[in-house]
Amino acid sequence: MILPSLSLAQAQEDPAALTSFALVGDVLLTNVSISDQGLAAVAPLLASTSCWVEFEPSQTGSLEAAIAVLQAGASKVVVPVAAPFVAELLEHVSLDRVVLSITLDWKQQTSSTPAPPLTDQAYGYLFTITGMSPAADDAKASNELTHHVKRIREATENFTRSRISVRIPDAPATTAASIAAWDKHDVDLVTPTDHIAHSAPKDGPGLTLGDAFSAPLTSDRQDGLFATVVVDEQRVALGLCYSSRESIAEALRTRTGVYQSRARGLWYKGASSGATQRLVRVAQDCDGDALLFVVEQQAPGFCHKDTRTCFGPDKGLTALQAVLQARKAEAPAGSYTRRLFEDPVLLHSKIMEEADELVEATTPDDIAWEAADLIYFALTKCVANGVTLADVEKQLDRRAKAVNRRAGDAKPKWDLSKKPVVATSAPSAANPPVATPLPESKQANGGTEAIAPKPIRMKSYVHARTSAEERKSLLLRPIINTTEILSRVRPIVEAVRLGGDSALLSLTARFDNVHLETPVLQAPFPPALMAISDKVKKAIDQAYDNITAFHEAQLDREVLTVETMPGVVCTRFFRPIERVGLYVPGGTAVLPSSTLMLGIPAMVAGCKEIVVATPPRSDGTIAPEVVYVANKVGASCILVAGGAQAVAAMAYGTETVPKVDKICGPGNQYVTAAKMVAQSDNSAMVSIDMPAGPSELLVIADSTSVPSYVASDLLSQAEHGTDSQVVLVAVGLSSAQLEAIHDEVSKQGEALPRRNIVRESIGKSFVLEVSTVEEGMRFSNAYAPEHLILHCDKAEEVAEAVDNAGSVFVGPWSPESCGDYASGTNHTLPTYGYARMYSGVNTLTFVKHITSQKLTKEGLNAIGDTVTTLAEVEGLEAHRNAVAIRLKDIRRA
Repeated sequence: MILPSLSLAQAQEDPAALTSFALVGDVLLTNVSISDQGLAAVAPLLASTSCWVEFEPSQTGSLEAAIAVLQAGASKVVVPVAAPFVAELLEHVSLDRVVLSITLDWKQQTSSTPAPPLTDQAYGYLFTITGMSPAADDAKASNELTHHVKRIREATENFTRSRISVRIPDAPATTAASIAAWDKHDVDLVTPTDHIAHSAPKDGPGLTLGDAFSAPLTSDRQDGLFATVVVDEQRVALGLCYSSRESIAEALRTRTGVYQSRARGLWYKGASSGATQRLVRVAQDCDGDALLFVVEQQAPGFCHKDTRTCFGPDKGLTALQAVLQARKAEAPAGSYTRRLFEDPVLLHSKIMEEADELVEATTPDDIAWEAADLIYFALTKCVANGVTLADVEKQLDRRAKAVNRRAGDAKPKWDLSKKPVVATSAPSAANPPVATPLPESKQANGGTEAIAPKPIRMKSYVHARTSAEERKSLLLRPIINTTEILSRVRPIVEAVRLGGDSALLSLTARFDNVHLETPVLQAPFPPALMAISDKVKKAIDQAYDNITAFHEAQLDREVLTVETMPGVVCTRFFRPIERVGLYVPGGTAVLPSSTLMLGIPAMVAGCKEIVVATPPRSDGTIAPEVVYVANKVGASCILVAGGAQAVAAMAYGTETVPKVDKICGPGNQYVTAAKMVAQSDNSAMVSIDMPAGPSELLVIADSTSVPSYVASDLLSQAEHGTDSQVVLVAVGLSSAQLEAIHDEVSKQGEALPRRNIVRESIGKSFVLEVSTVEEGMRFSNAYAPEHLILHCDKAEEVAEAVDNAGSVFVGPWSPESCGDYASGTNHTLPTYGYARMYSGVNTLTFVKHITSQKLTKEGLNAIGDTVTTLAEVEGLEAHRNAVAIRLKDIRRA
């Protein structure tokens, strides 16, 4: 390869030349003075171009000057190997920022080669060969090159991993052949830019930049083309195409995307469509047979199908930038998005709000969530002011080149060093636990006052003052990045499918830090594992009776029989699903209630095999309350595992875990993703109850409601997890009545053991003020909550207007907690808006309905012509014939 070289004076006189040569890589900037004026002159060039800096030959430089140019943004500094400050420089800066220069005198056959212990520490070496006479012919030139290489390799035999560059000041001209010859020996040839016609006409004389760059390339294709990966400035792949030496030269000449079409010759990208490219950088791979083009792509994109990439839709930051740029241009006047772009105070407020929430986040999921929010609004500010991701990345790259580091102290108004925050430990990725409560009054070390926690208070909106877009956004739940979650879950599911018990035990050890000998606890379960207090046993038995009574009533035990016409009798009857898997979450809570809610309807339905799966406690055991309930519902075994691995074990079966036909039960996003992966795999042959998301609750409250009751219901779901959401639809409440509810939420929330979880979830929840119950019900039906509580006058009449909800709690004496535990209804309910199309778990979840029909001779004769006519319309002759052959016999008689 080449290392283009020009002096500081040349670069200042012709900045376009520096920009052109930077298209193929770093540029060597020579004759830089170590004076303050010289360093000031080079700094602007380093801000825009990646350069090596070499001081004037008469100046060896200094430690301070070398550090100054690196701090200003130089990619590397070139210093004489014998300079007295070299050792100190190599200790002070990153080794890949230093290139050592060595002079080889051709006539004296000597060099200033240093001792190996020093020279093998730098990035590379620049050999300057002086005193050479031009070779008389090609043979002599080849011999001289071989001799140079031998001397250089002898000098560098102890540090062969370093990059070697060679400069020959007395060479009359640089040719493509000389570049290729040096490259064969892994040596870059320093090429003065006045040897290259960087802006020459397409067919002009002399060595072009394209010729110089292409010289070392070798193609293994018969057509001589080079595979070319095209990426944007964020290195997102846009597509794959081909380049030729001609197209490379033309791309560098025009500074645009030019490629080689195998059918039509040179392809000037965007010449006809307008989707042009500005060329940013060209690079070759390690073998010199493939290329990378970095471009700034214009809309609509690289692909001929008018998409930005040929590999499907964009994602991540580049996709977000495109969305924000489009919204800036198209958002309607008065919309929330338009306000973000046009109201700097609002945008400032959102950035500060999200920064605060990121600081308060504790679990990995919440930290990622809040970081995403902050990035969204930060990028909104960038787009509003014409700043791109490429501009941001340039600043990051410049900072990465900084040598002198700041102390890193915060500005005075943000300095919290005297108010330390308690750190929390990082939870498991597969089963993220809830946040650990933080002390809120004193720290352990000497009683220093802690930072005051943010208040437990919901956001407020007034329905009449919100735009249609804002109302739509209120219906949305926190966005789950399903792509990322599935990418984590699929390997877990596949590991269990292929590895069985061994993989299951390994994953349990990894995610739960529990080492088990067997993953299954077989029935009958030892009494010692079901040892619970009489009080708890009595409570479970009462709940069991109520839930059983309600779920037995759901079973349609009578065969449905309908004679649709004389002689045609249709029936429908149920059969239980034979084998079912019930997922009972574990982790931070003991959940015998979930075991009841899943096990009882399966038992009532008559399922022959019930497998209960639940994560182990830290000592490897299962909560005795869960074992007690599993025994009552007739479970055949308990799978001592949680997360995606438990779902996979039940879906595919292992050596000890029975394969099931249906998997039911709530869980975190990893459990839900694993259920959906298994259901979509035909080889698993398993169904699931429903998709699920975080817990949620909506309360409709009017002036007849009791503030303390409303607050307690909101908190009962908010404590489930930091990703829970609760909504209060306030019907005609005065400011004082609303404030009374806010006060109760804060007072009761602060008294809860899980108050820090509540603090996070309440912060993501909201109050919506509406004028009428009808207006509130329209919002509720659109939101489709998991739990709906009616704290309003004539609640039973209001309940008749419910179209979408998982379960409804009517009146002030019907707290949601009763449905969670013992009233009789099921608490495994659709979340995330799925109540629009899914029911909660019930007895019919565990059965399938089979239909039958019986026709007499008279019945077939009556319906036969209808069937044959429809079969003829559909072109299904065998269908028609199956009836016609019988009709022939009937009617012959």
